[in-house]
Formats: sequence, structure tokens, C-alpha cells
Amino acid sequence: MCEANAYLLKDGKEELFMEALDTVEPDEEGLRLTSIYGEQKFIKGKIARLSLVDHRVIIEQVEE
Repeated sequence: MCEANAYLLKDGKEELFMEALDTVEPDEEGLRLTSIYGEQKFIKGKIARLSLVDHRVIIEQVEE
């Protein structure tokens, strides 16, 4: 299977945030991620970069 994984960008390094993404939906406060297993996570952040060949979604956390 070729699902993407989400990584959180911290101090210039990428940390795994969620595996096997199904959807990434924008929300007024940030992003709602759902895996193929139905797990949901919300993060106050924005997409910094997509690497479709590598199946990676890189998210930059937004602090208030």
C-alpha cells in the first residue's frame, strides 16, 4: 500500500506524527488528519511541504 505519513517539522527535523493517512482536511484552527484505520488527529498547523513520490506530508506547527 502507498499511503502517506505525516511528519511534524521541529527544529529543522521531521518527526513522525501519523502513519497511513487517508485524508488531510483544513479546519479554521489547523488541520484534521484521518488514517485509513479511522484514527483522527487535529493539529494547529499548516502544510509546509508535500512529497508525493516519498508519500510524505510535512506539517509546520503554528503557535498562538
